[in-house]
Amino acid sequence: MRAGLPGAGRARVLDYVAAVTAKAGGRALPLGGVALPNRRLVLRWLRRQALRLADGHGRNLPQAAPWLGARDVRPVAFHGSDAPEALRAWAGDHGSQDHALSALESGRPALLTVVDPFVGLRVTLGAWPVDLWGWTAAASADHPSPPRTEGA
Repeated sequence: MRAGLPGAGRARVLDYVAAVTAKAGGRALPLGGVALPNRRLVLRWLRRQALRLADGHGRNLPQAAPWLGARDVRPVAFHGSDAPEALRAWAGDHGSQDHALSALESGRPALLTVVDPFVGLRVTLGAWPVDLWGWTAAASADHPSPPRTEGA
């Protein structure tokens, strides 16, 4: 089921994008991301990544989810336990999940940043709605198809 937001007399069809990034020493590193057709799936993916990162603290990460294949994030080595505990707490808190769903439903991003103060590492999990259908329709309207050349 795709979410629609009202706009100009018709519903916009939205997809959702999620990404996990790490930042340390002024450098940002993308750890992974996905585009999914609804906000519940994108939030499920973020919860799984939060738990994978938290559970990987000091040991091997669990196997990738079969329904995601290779789209799980790369591991991060935390030096303290504050960031993994914050990730675990967010993933298990129904109020936080409801707040994230509400943000996505209203067209706003859902973001969580945890900090490992021992090394200045910041890990951000984020999701936001994107109007891929509107973008492709606008792009195709601005750029007509090239002439066909078969049989020439």
